[in-house]
Amino acid sequence: MNNLALQALSGKNRSGRPPLWLMRQAGRYMHEYQAIRKRHDLLTLFRTPELITEVTKLPIDAFGFDAAIVFSDILLISEALGFTLRFEEAVGPIIDPPLSPEADFTQLVGRDIVGSLQYVYEAIRQLKRTLTVPLIGFAGAPFTLATYLIEGGSSRLMRKTKRWFFQEPESFTRLLDILAMATIEHLNAQIDAGVDAIQIFDSWANVLPAPQFQAFAANFMDKVMKGLKPCPIILFCRGSSLYAHELAAIKPQGISLDWQADLPKIRSSLGKDICLQGNLDPDILLTSPSVVRKEALRIMEQMRDDPAFIFNLGHGILPETPRANVEALIACVRDF
Repeated sequence: MNNLALQALSGKNRSGRPPLWLMRQAGRYMHEYQAIRKRHDLLTLFRTPELITEVTKLPIDAFGFDAAIVFSDILLISEALGFTLRFEEAVGPIIDPPLSPEADFTQLVGRDIVGSLQYVYEAIRQLKRTLTVPLIGFAGAPFTLATYLIEGGSSRLMRKTKRWFFQEPESFTRLLDILAMATIEHLNAQIDAGVDAIQIFDSWANVLPAPQFQAFAANFMDKVMKGLKPCPIILFCRGSSLYAHELAAIKPQGISLDWQADLPKIRSSLGKDICLQGNLDPDILLTSPSVVRKEALRIMEQMRDDPAFIFNLGHGILPETPRANVEALIACVRDF
């Protein structure tokens, strides 16, 4: 069993190189994934344990990453909450009906979250029978999940969400409480099924001003963490370089940092008791193998011999990433 990622999460990696995995590592940049995707729509992939297992293992078999992450989506929980979810090409996720402050969102309480998402947990059990690297489960943080439910899908401006939390912070807080409880149920079921670590994604927390970040993002990531069974936790949010101290104060085992973060400064500021994950800009993987090696080596030198560092991207790998650049990154990290 390759336990480098778990060793790094506990600050005990003495192997001489950091573990490496990539957010969205099972995805459209892989021709193996494209072949499966031609045969199945996205929701079928997400809802079928055998297909989840197959897709999750693709990048492990192809590249030998040091951790696997369950092939899933943070929005599947919306179906368990009673919403209709679909994915449209070139549009992304669409959730119906969108939530508004006038809606009776107490109807979200008491849903059978675990029963509705059994396909995820069955896939985890299947994966644990054959994987030789740690398996990471995940969920969206309450704030990010709320943005999708309110906007009805992806939104860069988040105007409906921002109007709600500025005008009616009390009802917005009640909504986040409900979503936090659902997220705790989902993550605990993943832990029970056998995942080795959890990553919580607050992908849209960067739209929040500082006071609201604490109230609506950090406080609810903390609430989720406190409700979980024992398991290493990594926190990720866009804007993590700005809010590294707030994330570290929640006391996860690790924080995943964006490419704007100065890793040595953050390490010096936060101390040695927290794992840092990151933080190569995904756009660098669109360049050339030589540029990839140069930028990866820069990060590797910064974090040389750090026993609590995981090499990753600052966000998910882009679909148009050339395979040769991924291979160059892997070789660079392994040969360091």
